[in-house]
Amino acid sequence: MITFDGQLILLDIEGTVSPLAFVHDVMFPYARQRAGAYVAAHWGTAVMAQLAHDAGVPAFATPAEAEAAVYRLMDAAAKVTGLKQLQGMIWEEGFRNGELRSTLFDDVPQALAEWRQMGREMRIYSSGSIHAQKLFFAHTESGDLTPHFSGYYDTTTGSKREAASYTAIAADCGLMAEEILFVSDLVEELNAARTAGMFTALAVRPGNKAVLTHEHPVITSFSEIVLI
Repeated sequence: MITFDGQLILLDIEGTVSPLAFVHDVMFPYARQRAGAYVAAHWGTAVMAQLAHDAGVPAFATPAEAEAAVYRLMDAAAKVTGLKQLQGMIWEEGFRNGELRSTLFDDVPQALAEWRQMGREMRIYSSGSIHAQKLFFAHTESGDLTPHFSGYYDTTTGSKREAASYTAIAADCGLMAEEILFVSDLVEELNAARTAGMFTALAVRPGNKAVLTHEHPVITSFSEIVLI
């Protein structure tokens, strides 16, 4: 259990508010199965130019070349902007037609409601695109949770493993870094946030990878975060 008297709680998604299995076993395969059709449908758009940049080429000659690059980026689990944008576009259709519903850990909806009622601000920082983040929280098994959040950040802010990204987020929020608590399942991200001056908490959730060495407070449920 930890206590926090700051103003803002910054949350990761995978392994923090949602099981890794939902993202890796449901969302990613859903996007992969439809990637080829989406590349063809959005050929020549800005997202294709961004994907080419992510793949390290000036431009794609054919949709087939772009599709192959998308699969390579997916196989590498690349946290790059173009891939995240494409995945977000595919997920949007799935969420809107009801094929996808976001799975959350049981403690999350109640905690978000309580924190909001207590006047604390909440924002999201995830490698998934901001568009995908909003879709994720708008279509959960507990309904639309987007009213709880006042901001979202993705890779366009910077790497989640670099302290400068968290400094930029604090500045965007108009807060000192020490007024922010960042919760994530990845030690490298927490290390960067702590370097920037934020408070941190390691989310140890079912299905997460074991963490052997770290210096962060541990929570297994959001109910273990006590606001004072």
